[in-house]
Order: sequence, then structure tokens, then C-alpha cells
Amino acid sequence: MKAMIFAAGLGTRLKPLTDSMPKALVPVAGQPLIEHVARKLQAAGFESAVVNVHHFADMLEDWTRRQEWMDFQISDERRLLLDTGGAVLHARKLLEGSGKFLIHNVDILSDADLGSLFQAHDDSALATLLVSNRKTSRHFLFEAQSMRLVGWNNSATGETIMCDDSLSPSQCLELAYSGIQILSDKVFPVMEGFVAAKGLSLNDGAGAVFGIRDFLLFAASRNYGIYGRRCDDLHMLDVGKCASLEEAEKMLKK
Repeated sequence: MKAMIFAAGLGTRLKPLTDSMPKALVPVAGQPLIEHVARKLQAAGFESAVVNVHHFADMLEDWTRRQEWMDFQISDERRLLLDTGGAVLHARKLLEGSGKFLIHNVDILSDADLGSLFQAHDDSALATLLVSNRKTSRHFLFEAQSMRLVGWNNSATGETIMCDDSLSPSQCLELAYSGIQILSDKVFPVMEGFVAAKGLSLNDGAGAVFGIRDFLLFAASRNYGIYGRRCDDLHMLDVGKCASLEEAEKMLKK
């Protein structure tokens, strides 16, 4: 079982801590964020994790080298920060051949059953997103019976994107993404198609910059199997802001 931990971000919401370290190494309850995520992955049966690096890349790479309890592989984004979708495509050589892999944001702490999510992924699907009925302004939209991804909306801005013209937003389930998903390793040719369709630059071989949300909506509009896995009793915390660090300490103690 293989995973990828998104750890390359600049961590601007965690300043001034991230003025001297990557977000992934910000300590919470005596351990860096990435260790909390990786230990949870290991407990769920994941043997290997790809970690993308950019901001203070050397520090994070050095940390992974010192860990003997899990196999960490580095996807190097020092030249260019590639966003979440571009990061997956850039790590293709490390992920392809695994059959399927789990994606986990480094700043998400939760009580999600990662092993069950991994096993629940249908091999005919391209992606399974862990979602819940959580208060947020941004939602993925799903067809109620099948849990097929059909759109996205942002209630704060009024932006709505539909992938299925036969449905209206009012007919759909609005659910919040957790920062955790399963991707089939068949995703890479589809990503290449997305890059070509959008006319994205490969930036002199450094990679293409694009978000995973835009890619998922593109894939859903072309009838690739993108589904939601609903877990309304999910307890999760986005540790992306300094104000959430104290809450994270309390959550981990529980």
C-alpha cells in the first residue's frame, strides 16, 4: 500500500513558524505534522509514502532520511511548486505501478479509517474522495444515489461548475472534501490529457502547475469514475493556521 503526502506548500498561513521551517515540520504535540500523518498511514498498513518537497526542501528531505520506521521517497519540486494536481503528475515514476495510492494533505489531522477507505475504492474508478457534511463555503457536488462527482460550488463567491448538464446544483449532495483521497494509477494518462486540453506549460521540464480540483472536475465531465465516500462522523482539523495549533494539540491528546 502506497501513499503520497502533500508537503511542498509554502505554509503562509502558519507564518512566522514557516519563515524558518517547512509546514510539514511544524511541531504539534511534540512531533512534526508529517510524522502524525505518516504514523497514521503506517498504522493503517501503508508501507511507503512519497513526499513532495519545495519550501525548505533540504530540511524536509533530511527529516525523511532519518526515519527508519517507514519508507519515504522524495518527489522534488525545488525548481517549481506544482500545486496539488501537478504534484501527482510529477511523482508519476514513484506512484505508477502501485495499482492505487492514497493522497493525504500534510496539514490534515483526522480520525479517518484510511485502511477502510483504501479497500473501499472500486478498481474501476479513477478516484474516491473522502467527504463529509461539514460546514464550509466550498463543496463538491455529487449525484445522490451513486455518489458520482458532478460538480463544485463556492457559496462565498457564487461560483458553480457542473460536469453533468442533466443535473442542477439543487439536485445534488453538497459535501466537503477532507484533503484525503484514493487515486488509481491509471490517472496519469488522463492527467496528460488534461494538461494538453488546457494548454498548460511544462515549464522547461519542471512540471505542469494545476490543482487537483480542476483535474477531478475535468475527469468527471468526461465520465471517468470520480466518486465520493461519505463519512459524516468524521472528526478532522485543518492545521493550516497558527490559531488551530492549540486545537490540534487537544485533538491529538484525545
